[in-house]
This record gives sequence, structure tokens and C-alpha cells, in this order.
Amino acid sequence: MKFTWFNLMPWPYLPDDFREKNRSVWVDIDQRLFDPAKSHEVYNTYMDLLEYADTLGFDGIGVNEHHQNGYGIMPSPNLIAAGLARRTKDAAIVVLGNSIALYNPPVRVAEEFAMLDCISGGRLVAGFPVGTSMDTNYCYGQIPALTREKYAEAHELIIRAWTERDPFAFNGRYNKLRRVNIWPRPIQQPHPPIHIPGGGSVETYDFCIDNTYSYSYLSFTGYIRAKALMQGYWDRVAARNAPDTSPYRAGFAQTICVADTDAEAERLYAEHLHYFYNRCLHVYPGFADAPGYRTIKTIQAGALSQYAPPKGFGELTWKDLTEGGHVIAGSPETVRQRMEEMIKGLNVGNIFCLMHVGNMPAEKCMYSSKLFAEKVMPKLRGLLPECEGDGRFWCKPLAKRVTAGSLPAAARVPEHA
Repeated sequence: MKFTWFNLMPWPYLPDDFREKNRSVWVDIDQRLFDPAKSHEVYNTYMDLLEYADTLGFDGIGVNEHHQNGYGIMPSPNLIAAGLARRTKDAAIVVLGNSIALYNPPVRVAEEFAMLDCISGGRLVAGFPVGTSMDTNYCYGQIPALTREKYAEAHELIIRAWTERDPFAFNGRYNKLRRVNIWPRPIQQPHPPIHIPGGGSVETYDFCIDNTYSYSYLSFTGYIRAKALMQGYWDRVAARNAPDTSPYRAGFAQTICVADTDAEAERLYAEHLHYFYNRCLHVYPGFADAPGYRTIKTIQAGALSQYAPPKGFGELTWKDLTEGGHVIAGSPETVRQRMEEMIKGLNVGNIFCLMHVGNMPAEKCMYSSKLFAEKVMPKLRGLLPECEGDGRFWCKPLAKRVTAGSLPAAARVPEHA
């Protein structure tokens, strides 16, 4: 099993009446609700928590890209990842990811990911999401029906930039480059492992299967409701005659809260879960699914945007969230049992642990993360047998890596001078 401590970086200061006075947390959110001075502490606290997760033994620490919203204030995950690459030692730097259809030209992603891989000593796990309708279509103005075509071209360009050793010309529909010859190149060859976040699109299933990428379902409706969608993915794996059904072909994001007892978990975390589901997921339905964003195949498959569920998130109680599987919360044993049910039920080898929720203060998040790392994670490690080829979906760091601050304590005349 691979466990990644994942931080969305939500804005923790949305007012109590946010839902009543704002149409959406995304796209047209009131800029006056953002306080740059407060953000200084918010960003640094979130980065401290990601670094703390490295010390706890999580396999990876994860970041992602979103725009114009209070749900996740990380428009450039590569900036955050660069700081983490310097100040962490062992955890994979999981950038899940860069919305490659938005980059002009996409070689920028190839270059920046290569830098991250070199700085971290080969610890990068790369992610290429198509991007939410809010980000891609409404914030960045991409034509919905062309988004996947732009995405496919960007992917081709990035992979060729990483793998071809001689300069080449690229003459695509959206990108025309006379000379592609990136410096630096990634440490991991032929390129870092790639995970693709998805929300049920059949085309994304096929894309992951054809390229041997891990399909990651990032959901806030929980593992119980995810069973049908993930079964659709595994059915597609079988239908496409994939060479194996390794559980590491798939990943799942799960909100997790751990305390000494079930009762303490509710007492400590209920307010922060309510903040997240009531405010941070308050997305105007018209932004969640632009016409043309979902393809005909995906519509026929019945996949719906997780940001516009049939029943709104706003009024969900603690009981709704925990019994419905939206959140796995409780004592270490309760969490272990539910995690085991999730992992086996979905057949996923990569778990993205959403340990920080909404406006949760750092000390509560550290407490929950430490309990999970010490009392839950070790009992889940061997839950799924290791599969041949597991390394296809995870990073391969250098055995000998430098650490930040490794220069001599004081300047002196070099011995060889």
C-alpha cells in the first residue's frame, strides 16, 4: 500500500454566512474574503503540515492545482512542491497535478516537473488532470468541447520532451514549436510515474490503461458511493485486455479523522468537517459541468460531477458523513476497519489521505495524522499483495541524496586551494 498525505489547502476564514451570501466558492468568489496578510501564516502552516507528514513515514505528500477559489488556494502546486522537495527527506513529492491543457506551451510542465525530480533526487510522482470545469472552462476560458483534444496534444508534447534525446520540431494544432530541447531532464527514466486524477470519464479510464498510468478517483462522496465508479474502471481494464489488474493501477482520495475514541473524533472534528462540506464545497452547479465538458461516452456511463451531487453537501450531519462513507472517522480501530473495507472494496493500492479538513487547526491535524501513521497505517501496509510491476506507478529515488543545509557550517579556504 502507498499512503500519500494530501493537502488541498482550503481557505480557513470563510464567514459563517458564506453559503447564504455567495453564489459559489469557485470562479466568482468575492476577492475581499481573501486576506493576503493572513495567507502568509496559512501557506506556511500548510507546508509545515506536509513536511510533518514526511517525518511520520507517509509514502508521499500531495499537492494539486486549482484556480479562483476558496476550496484550495494552490494555483501553482509546483511552487509548493519546490519548497517541499528541499525540506523533506523521504516522501514522494506527489503533484496531482498540473492541468496540462492550461499551459502554453506545455513544455513548461515538462521543464518544471524535471526540475522537481532533480531537486528531490527522483522523488516526483507526476499528475496530469484534465482539470475541473470550473478551473479549465470558467477560470481559464478553455472551450469545453476542445479541452480533451488540447490535453492529448499537451501530453504528447510533454512525453516526447522527456524521452527524446535530440531536439525536435512539434507541429500540433495548439502548439507549434520549432525546437523542443528541454534542460534539465528528469532523473527518473524514461520519465517519472504518472497518476491521472479523474471523475468517471470513460476516456480517462482508457487513457490510463493505454499508457500504464494510475487512475486516481478524487472524491468527497466517499468510498461507499465510489464502488460503482471504480467497478466501472476495473470493468474497463478487463474489457481493454490490460496485461494485469494490479491494484496500483488505481488510487482513491479519502477524508480521514482519527482520535482516541469515536466520541472524541466527533467532538474534535465535526465543526471542521461541516465547514468544509458546507462552505468549501459550495459550488454553483452551473460552473461544475460546462456544456461539452463531459463527452457523450461519459454521459452515457452516468458519471456526474462530484462538485454538483444530486443531494447537496451543505446540510450533511456527522452521522451522514461517517455512515455514508464520505468521511472515515473514529478511533484507530474504527478507522482501520473502514479503511480495510474501502481498500478491498475498491481494489486500490494508492490512498490519498485527506487528513486536514476545512478550517482544522494545525494541532488537531497533527494529532490525527500521528495516530493514523502509528496505529492505523502499519496494519494496512500488507493488506494487498505486492504485484509484479508495482514500481511502474511509484517513484524511484536516488539511493544517495543531498539534504537541505548540507554546506559547511562556516566558510573556509578549500583544502585543494
